[in-house]
Amino acid sequence: MKIIRWILGQIILVLDFMTSPKAVVREAAAQKAIDDVTATMSMYQFKTCPFCVKVRRELKRHALHIELRDAKGNAQHKAQLTQEGGRHKVPCLRIEQADGAVEWLYESNDIIARLKTQFKLA
Repeated sequence: MKIIRWILGQIILVLDFMTSPKAVVREAAAQKAIDDVTATMSMYQFKTCPFCVKVRRELKRHALHIELRDAKGNAQHKAQLTQEGGRHKVPCLRIEQADGAVEWLYESNDIIARLKTQFKLA
């Protein structure tokens, strides 16, 4: 089963690479405003997880520069996701609020919907 997962993961990565979306181009000031907000976010993910690929594609499509954290290969990120986020499930978007509170948002569709709403994306 491990070999099948590895093969499927590689197929997902190749297809993602071959069909990668083009990023939207914004005025420098508008992009900087978005980058300032996304600097408070990080996404915990697995490289070959299809739901993580789905979110990463949306991030690229909308030029959202959010730090990606490997929750599989990096023990520190895995521990932080589990201890602070409450579970070892990806994708997970970590959002630091202005008041210092941290929100952990799971589920690819919820993450994408939140980003589209927050940044008024089509």
